[in-house]
Amino acid sequence: MDVIHSAIWVSDVEETLDFYVGALGLEKTNEFVGGDDARNVYVRGESETEIQFKHNPDHDLGEPSTRRFDHLAIEVDDTDGAVERLREETDTELLRGPLDSTGASARVAFITDPDGHVIELVEPREDL
Repeated sequence: MDVIHSAIWVSDVEETLDFYVGALGLEKTNEFVGGDDARNVYVRGESETEIQFKHNPDHDLGEPSTRRFDHLAIEVDDTDGAVERLREETDTELLRGPLDSTGASARVAFITDPDGHVIELVEPREDL
C-alpha cells in the first residue's frame, strides 16, 4: 500500500503551474480533462507521489481554510533561500518562519500558494 496523490481544487491552473513547476521546481507529469469537465494536472518532485490540481471555472472554491486541510509539505534544499526566491518571484505570503523545528529535525517555513493553500517548506537537518 502507498500514497499515490492528493487532489486540490485551484482557481487558475496556469498560475498554479507557474508557482509549483516554475518557482518550486516540481515536474508536470500528466494532464487530462475528467468526466466532471475539470482540468486535472499532476506534478511531483523526486518521489512518485503526486499532487493533482483540479480546475473547473464553475467549481466554487470557497475561502481558504486550515480547518480541514492544514498544509502541504514540500522538501527543499535551503528553506531560507527558497523563501527569499519565492517572495521575489511570486505573490506568496510568508506565514511563519523560517525557523528550526527540532521535533521535525528540519528548518521550516510556512507560505501560501496562489489560492491561499498553506505550503510548508522543509529542509531536513540532522544537526537539530
